[in-house]
Amino acid sequence: MTIDITGLPPERIAFDISPLAELGVALHALAEPGHHPGLHGWATATAAGLKPDLADRLHEANFLWTASMSDVFLPFAGLRDGDGRPGSTLAEELDRLERLDEERFMTAALEFTCSSTYTNGCAVRPERALEMAANRGPRQLEFARRLLDDPSGMRAWLRRLFEDCDEAFFADTWRRAQPGLAADARHKAELLRRKGLPEVLRAVSPAVTLDEDGGRRRISVDKLAQGGTTALDSQVEAGVTFVPSSLGWPHLMILHAPGWRPVVVYPVGAPELPGPGPVELLQTRMEALAHPMRMRLCRQLARGAYTTSELADTYGITAPEVSRHLSVLKKAQLVTTRRRGRYVLHQLDVTAVARIGSDFLETVLR
Repeated sequence: MTIDITGLPPERIAFDISPLAELGVALHALAEPGHHPGLHGWATATAAGLKPDLADRLHEANFLWTASMSDVFLPFAGLRDGDGRPGSTLAEELDRLERLDEERFMTAALEFTCSSTYTNGCAVRPERALEMAANRGPRQLEFARRLLDDPSGMRAWLRRLFEDCDEAFFADTWRRAQPGLAADARHKAELLRRKGLPEVLRAVSPAVTLDEDGGRRRISVDKLAQGGTTALDSQVEAGVTFVPSSLGWPHLMILHAPGWRPVVVYPVGAPELPGPGPVELLQTRMEALAHPMRMRLCRQLARGAYTTSELADTYGITAPEVSRHLSVLKKAQLVTTRRRGRYVLHQLDVTAVARIGSDFLETVLR
């Protein structure tokens, strides 16, 4: 992933905390606890304390934070008349969400339907959105229908959902996390001022570097995905915003949609992972992962459950080719399957992958 910053003044690179971004990460950790070793206790206790009505509503909207992290959690980056900075409170950030124009809100909310066209601008395709929502269950399908039929009403519905999450668990989570995140943002800003961009990028993550070539300057993020954007898009306030997250490890998330201010959400702190499994199983798994296409499939399957046809469509290969690769991954006990109606869904067993080592886990999930 690249962010073109050629000609961008240093003062346009900001480090800020975002309660709404952290809420999005928290919802992801609740939905996918296997992605977050070290948060199982928090996720289990929080999920157990949710009232049934809130848990049901979170289930309806979960594609906003499971298969991909929706840009609705970073609305400040998409405001044409904004200053490119998050709000200081969740209420202020939700106000920013309400100010997003309808087209941007819809494309952000339905982002999970168009990962292959995200970099070039994601046009809402209702039939595609409904098809992919159906793969995830009837409640998700109904949510997508309501979103397409009544964007304004669903935006208000989401605000109420996030406010109820704040009352139920997030206010306490944010109260404990905010001081550390604010201190990290201040430290990174001071490091940028004193030692420059290359040094602060190394402090953000070893996966983030500054590339300088022939007068061009780009921030590069090493991920198992490709994409690019500019920090000087005329549609929004120029700049790049870095947002620390206390719950985000191992994810390193990049907002790189056209017409939006680039945002890098980076984890602060990393828990210990368990050691590798038996040598024979480890060897089988590493051999299964040696093929580049299987690595790419793992990246997709790490974020959610997908059908064979969805994977074939995403990567431009045939369904039989996908099936052959999945067979190898299943033999290595790295992929699980489950049936939902007439669909067979495949998903990466993140716990099994964690036993291979933190380097692989961080690569496929960040």
